[in-house]
Amino acid sequence: MIYLYILAMAGVTYLIRMIPLTVFQKKIKKRWIRSFLYYVPYACLTAMTVPAVFYATGNPLSAAFGVAAAVILACRGKSLVTVAAGACITVFLAEQLLMHILL
Repeated sequence: MIYLYILAMAGVTYLIRMIPLTVFQKKIKKRWIRSFLYYVPYACLTAMTVPAVFYATGNPLSAAFGVAAAVILACRGKSLVTVAAGACITVFLAEQLLMHILL
């Protein structure tokens, strides 16, 4: 039975990649469609990441502090490692602070 599931997933994955290649054989010339397709990966990544960020911590408030720290560091032009480390440290400190306040 597991092989049937694997085969079905492989088929769906193949179709998702194959259908656009066969349907759209010419270069897309409309500026609006090209700009729309350019931003789709960013929108999908955001839609998958943002909810996971708020459910990854013990408290959504500490996650909000981490997101705020990440946004501030990113807007200041810091590297990805610095932004990620800063967000993790902020969440850790917020969790510790909230644990002491609530207990």
